[in-house]
Amino acid sequence: MNYNLNHITGKEEKKSTFAVLKKLLKLIEHERKNLLLAFFAMIINATLLLLSPLIIGHTIDNYISTKQYNGVLMYAAILFGMYLLTLVTGYLQTKLMGGVGQRTLYTLRNAIFSKIQELPVAFFSQNKAGDLISRVNNDTDKLNQFFSQSLMQFLSSIFTMIGAGVFLLVINFKLGAATLVPGLFILLFATVVSAWVKRKNALNLKSVGNLSAGIQESLNNFKVIIAFNRRDYFRKRFNETNTENYKTAIGAGIANTMFVPVFGFFSSAAQLIVLLYGIHLISIGEFSVGLLISYLSYAINFYNPLRQLAALWSTFQVAMAAWDRISQILSLESDLKVITDTHTHQTNALIAFKNVHFSYAGGEEILHNISFELQKGKTYALIGPTGGGKTTTASLMARLYDTTKGEVLLAGKDIRSFTAEERSNKIGFILQEPFLFTGTVKDNILYSNTEYKDFSNEQLEEVIKEAHLDDLLALFDKGLETEVLSNSDNISLGQKQLIAFMRAVLRKPELLILDEATANIDTITEKLLSDILKKLPTETTLVIIAHRLNTIENADEIYFVNSGEVIKAGTMEHAMKMLIKGKRNS
Repeated sequence: MNYNLNHITGKEEKKSTFAVLKKLLKLIEHERKNLLLAFFAMIINATLLLLSPLIIGHTIDNYISTKQYNGVLMYAAILFGMYLLTLVTGYLQTKLMGGVGQRTLYTLRNAIFSKIQELPVAFFSQNKAGDLISRVNNDTDKLNQFFSQSLMQFLSSIFTMIGAGVFLLVINFKLGAATLVPGLFILLFATVVSAWVKRKNALNLKSVGNLSAGIQESLNNFKVIIAFNRRDYFRKRFNETNTENYKTAIGAGIANTMFVPVFGFFSSAAQLIVLLYGIHLISIGEFSVGLLISYLSYAINFYNPLRQLAALWSTFQVAMAAWDRISQILSLESDLKVITDTHTHQTNALIAFKNVHFSYAGGEEILHNISFELQKGKTYALIGPTGGGKTTTASLMARLYDTTKGEVLLAGKDIRSFTAEERSNKIGFILQEPFLFTGTVKDNILYSNTEYKDFSNEQLEEVIKEAHLDDLLALFDKGLETEVLSNSDNISLGQKQLIAFMRAVLRKPELLILDEATANIDTITEKLLSDILKKLPTETTLVIIAHRLNTIENADEIYFVNSGEVIKAGTMEHAMKMLIKGKRNS
């Protein structure tokens, strides 16, 4: 399955703006109560603002022109009370929507992170970590800004605009129609350029993700950059991604700001129409001065929200572009589904490959019609040239990937019928580059091990001793409380490998796979590991991928993996001849 987010052409991109907005609103449907309160506050706020011009015009025509100042003071007090109420409703609306935005941000980030955890290894091999981080942090924040700052302003502007338009047409239809003509040009302009604005923002968000990915890659490999004195390469790569981000940011900035001056121009044109036509109506006795002032206010109340919509529209386009990138992740489904399979094959083999074919997404077939069995309690070695398929074969044993054709059996059952938890309890996998996280040695060896999670240090040390791992723990200055920083040098790569080894052995797996697990440790420590492996439970099946002869010489069976085939190598001498020949031919 293709999990490359940069090559996914989802249906989201083809949907209309209304359809995308509808889907965005689904994100906050659980906030219905707060949304209704905020909407109610917005309606009150907009209604009061729409009534103000009518009261002002009435006051001018009936009290100021006749010098009845008591009436002026009375309506001034009414207006003051209305403005105070708009202040309260505006604050309430802002507070409610700010909470909605933050809770939505929290929920959305949890949803994305949970979805990422459900996806298979293939997803992470096809996508850059920096881009994923940008989607989780930057893109979700764009949606938060839209919900907390823009959504109610967006709806308030539309409500105010519609209300003002109704007043314009009711007061004087001809003048109202003439006043609204520039609005048609604004609508046409927005319709034409909206898709282009969205594309510009999508390109900018993508470039931000690429910039984040480039920085992370360079920092993760900074030792190599220093060792080879290639800071120039680092600077060049960063300059390229930064320049790309600069260009897309300029393009998005131009696209996002072009609405405001265009809307402002048509707004000014509409006000000019009102003044010229309104003065003409006054001159022929069909209009009053107060009514013209009210009418001009309504024209402003119609076009000012349009100006606000121009600014908010760019925020909306950014939010839609961010949602496209987020929804790409949320719409993905793992192809490693758990199937229902009640059939059990009668076999003594712990692992069996039956006519297995395998290829990575979009690549050539790596394994061709492979069949073999691994018996319980035996030790197997996989040898072969680099790129021959050893790690791929081991990954299929642990179901990090699914076969293209054929099946893999675990304890006589289709490996796809085991849940992820059941499979991880049965299979331990130690990689050449171990995964550790910031914490202590204890935290890391108990990772995902619920059996000992509540044990004290003394109890856990006793368990480690029973598993014959105490000699490995003694290599750490502070034992279980030794600090581990995942991306630092406070412990060596070899020590990290030992932690991964202890973590796997304490889970008591039925199948233990070591993929070059001794490549980063010294000879003495390797001897310790070898002794521990000999003391594993007799029913544990061990699979070793290694290039060192002393690591594989005690294997019960050696398999040679190369050119899509897995062949029994027989004796060590024969295996070495096959390895030498395979390297020459690869």
